[in-house]
Amino acid sequence: MNDWPEGFSGDNRGSRYGRGSSSAQPESARVMRQVRRGPAAPPGQGAYGGVPQQPSYVDGGYAEPPGGYDSGYNTGQVYGSPGGRGPGGPGGGGYDPRPAPNWRRRIKVTAITVVTVLVVTSVATYFWADSKLNRDVDLSKVIDRPEAGEGTNYLIVGSDSRAGMSAEEKKKLHTGSAEGKRTDSMMILHTGSNGPTLISLPRDSNVTIPSYKGSESGKLYPAAGRQTKLNAAYAEDGPELLVRTVEANTGLHIDHYVEIGFGGFANIVDAVGGVEIDIPQDIKDTKSGADLKKGKQTLDGEQALAFVRTRYALRGSDLDRTKNQQKFLSALANQVATPSTILNPFKLYPTMGAGLDSLVVDKDMGLFDLASMFWAMKGVSGGEGKSMNMPISGNAPNGNLQWDTAKVKTLVSQLKNDETVTVSGN
Repeated sequence: MNDWPEGFSGDNRGSRYGRGSSSAQPESARVMRQVRRGPAAPPGQGAYGGVPQQPSYVDGGYAEPPGGYDSGYNTGQVYGSPGGRGPGGPGGGGYDPRPAPNWRRRIKVTAITVVTVLVVTSVATYFWADSKLNRDVDLSKVIDRPEAGEGTNYLIVGSDSRAGMSAEEKKKLHTGSAEGKRTDSMMILHTGSNGPTLISLPRDSNVTIPSYKGSESGKLYPAAGRQTKLNAAYAEDGPELLVRTVEANTGLHIDHYVEIGFGGFANIVDAVGGVEIDIPQDIKDTKSGADLKKGKQTLDGEQALAFVRTRYALRGSDLDRTKNQQKFLSALANQVATPSTILNPFKLYPTMGAGLDSLVVDKDMGLFDLASMFWAMKGVSGGEGKSMNMPISGNAPNGNLQWDTAKVKTLVSQLKNDETVTVSGN
């Protein structure tokens, strides 16, 4: 009796391979195909490219494919990747290997791109900045000018112009609301081969108004020997008469004119994030709004304007004020020329915008001239140049400050010849 269920008797099972089988011959359905690990089969042989032709069962035996049978075991090869090289390897039938990056070409392209961006940005910035300059002063209207000497002479003027300021700003900056504009400070900056020289011209300096041609009317006004304060020349007929008066009373040729008003000055200081300066004494002045303590500190626009305008709280009045103005303007130029300002577009462009919008210059003034001026002022603060007041000998009969004629003559001669200045001022 067979204990196996029907269909599973020894007779029904037939000749099975393995345990309990009476046959040593495996049935064809149980044959485990071997994968050929060698080179890919030629086209048309094998349905899977890299899979070799399999042995077939013929008349109770197996026929090996041409060339013999290779099981591929123990070769360390992976299916479809001869030699372990993956699909991209020879004979793998996959993707081509990615070429090595051309670093020389990449660096060259990157360098060209960076240089192009810098050039385009620089050119665009130049034309943008150049278009913002207010070239309103025509020095060709100045008559009887002295001969130009060596080096370059800038007349730098700080005016009390309140143009564009709101009532709130005037109150905040303690500027008052006077109509028109007058000069609040005047300096001559000489640049040359012997370093820069910055000379303050006190506003109360006694000068003679020369003959001049009206800047608007074109009318010739003959000289009458009239003596007055220097700042009165500006109030009478603007920058052109001021230049004419300075040249006539010194004999020094002025090459460029630069002017800035109250509001523009404060805006530049704020744009650079304030200016650090060492204040020599406590200053409290209700007229300028200054309330400053002695020592090193950073002044914002409002404090800076009060500092450079203060004179009633100073022992030397206008002479001490001009020294403070020189000191601060040099510190401001030094701050503007620092890498933290020049290399930071978020600080550079606001600074340029605030400064250029508020500057009034002569028609021949260019950006390079302006940059040269700021660089020279930076040199003064760095000890590479000299700062001084125009030499004073005392008071004139009308109470104005009288220049020392002999010293002024020597000073002008040294500046004209671009020599080292040996004259000392007050």
